[in-house]
Amino acid sequence: MRTLISSAFISLDGVVEAPGGEPGYRNAGWTFKDVEFVPEAFAIKGTEQAEATAVLLGRVSYQAFSPVWPDMAEFADYKDMPKYVVSTTFTEDDLVTNWGETTILRSIEEVAALKETEGGPIIVHGSAALNRALSDAGLIDRYHLLVFPTLLGAGKRLFSTADKDAQKLKLVEHEVYANGLQKQVLDVVH
Repeated sequence: MRTLISSAFISLDGVVEAPGGEPGYRNAGWTFKDVEFVPEAFAIKGTEQAEATAVLLGRVSYQAFSPVWPDMAEFADYKDMPKYVVSTTFTEDDLVTNWGETTILRSIEEVAALKETEGGPIIVHGSAALNRALSDAGLIDRYHLLVFPTLLGAGKRLFSTADKDAQKLKLVEHEVYANGLQKQVLDVVH
């Protein structure tokens, strides 16, 4: 069974919306505002690329990342990695042609079936709605969080508000950086 890892930039109050400046959110680009860049805080992004064997995205995040990431040196390892987009509305015509093999999955059940295949870790970037659905279905195995010392109030949140049983997490790696960022790597206790 493959490991499903959720990777997110997250505010202290749980918001993950538009950290890089994606349009349509009043606090867009919040990861760049008032937070000094400390390279070691972002080293986990290189580790994720080296360890992942596939990328899983929701439709909205795919539409935000696919025009940019294929040509970025920072995300070069993802270019040839298999990608999966979860969408009930996407067609093959909606996929970019310069970002390697991409498969459209139509349901959370198809993601569960993907996890049962042979292969290494699958990384999820962005994709707030998808993350909540994956968590509610018990499919996330690990969280890679960079927690920013920011309170955003409103915005899309990483964690579901569904009324469900408590879910235990085990902190397996953490670090605090001079700029106030916290890295938290947490395994989901199944």
